Amino acid sequence: MSDLHGKVVLLTAAAQGIGRASALAFAKAGARVFATDINGAKLAELEGVANIETRPLDVLSDSAVNSLVAALGRVDVLFNCAGIVHSGTILEMSDADLDLALDLNLRAQVRTIRAVLPQMVDRRDGAIINMATVASSVKGVPSRAAYSISKAAVIGLTKSIAADYVAANIRVNAICPGTVESPSLHERWHATGDFEAAQRAFIARQPIGRIAQPEEVADLATYLAGARYTTGQIHIIDGGWTG
Repeated sequence: MSDLHGKVVLLTAAAQGIGRASALAFAKAGARVFATDINGAKLAELEGVANIETRPLDVLSDSAVNSLVAALGRVDVLFNCAGIVHSGTILEMSDADLDLALDLNLRAQVRTIRAVLPQMVDRRDGAIINMATVASSVKGVPSRAAYSISKAAVIGLTKSIAADYVAANIRVNAICPGTVESPSLHERWHATGDFEAAQRAFIARQPIGRIAQPEEVADLATYLAGARYTTGQIHIIDGGWTG
C-alpha cells in the first residue's frame, strides 16, 4: 500500500461502491480524505472514520466544484470516481442519455481537473486518477453505447492532460475496471427481470470466475496516488476479460 501521509485527497462519488472503498483505502494509507457525493444520506455513513471528512458535492455544477476546491485550499490527489452506466445500442440511445453520460462521465472530470490543476502546477506536484472502464476504446461491449462513448473520451482526456503537464510533475492516469460488485450493478441485474440469471451471465464472462470487489480497485487507486513515475496510462483491472 502507498504511504500517503500528509497528502490531501479529493474523491468524488464516495458514498458507495468503488468510491467508498477508495475513501477508506486512502484514509488507511494516511491521507486526509475529502469524500464527496451528491447522496448525503449514504455519504454520512463515512462520518467518524479517521482521516475522512465528508462534503456534499454535485459534480455537474461548476460553481459547486470551484467553491469546494477553493475552500479546501490544497489538493494533492484527485480521484474522479463519479459516473453513470446506460444500457442500449446507439439506435436505442436517446440524446438525453448521451448528454447525461457525457456530462457525468466526462465533463464532471473536466470540471474537477480544471479546479485543482492550477495549484498542482504551482507546486509542481500532483496526481489525478480518472475512472474509465474497459468498455471504452479498450473493448467493445454490447449494449453500452452512451457509456462506452463517454468513457473512451475519458481515456483521451487522461492522455491529453498527462502529455500537457508531465513537465510540471503532474501524473494523470485512468483506471479501467471490468465488472465490479456495486449497488448500481445489482440495480442493473434487477432491471433485467431475472437477477440470478443476469448475475450468472456476468460471472460467466469473467475468465477469473468472479466479479471484482471494490476494494481491489481501491488498492490500485491508492497505488496510483503514490506512484511517481507513471503517467498517461490506462490501468486495466478486469480479471483477464481483455487478456
